[in-house]
Amino acid sequence: MAGEATSKPKRTTSAADAKRLPDAELEVMACLWQEGPRTAREVREIMADYRPMTHGSMVTLLKRLEAKKWVEREKGPVGKAFVYRALRRPGPTHRRIVRNLVRRVFGGSGVALISTLLDSQPPTPNEMEKLEQLFQELRAKADQGEDRG
Repeated sequence: MAGEATSKPKRTTSAADAKRLPDAELEVMACLWQEGPRTAREVREIMADYRPMTHGSMVTLLKRLEAKKWVEREKGPVGKAFVYRALRRPGPTHRRIVRNLVRRVFGGSGVALISTLLDSQPPTPNEMEKLEQLFQELRAKADQGEDRG
């Protein structure tokens, strides 16, 4: 009808949308998970070597993540800058990415993934000790599962 305002439905972010982030947004999240709360400038500087971008582009990514409820912002202690903080833990995202990688690239074989990882990036002696401890814990859990069955 003439003169009647048409309103677009609000776009809501579904759980499915939130699970899959574009690469640039995922890299921002990885930065916040590893480095902790940071300003847009700090995130941009940390990521400059592998994803150079303008300040405006970084702010846009952070605003998108805020709209998706992956980050929140609060006024920083000095000046006009906001500090962004991750709202989600990295574990579920990491597990989803690795599950997809194993399925799509390694034919479902976790052993092939680990073998390739260790071949392409050999662990340090300290990492070897941590891996040995992890394998001992996994063996203990597997043994407990066999005792119950």
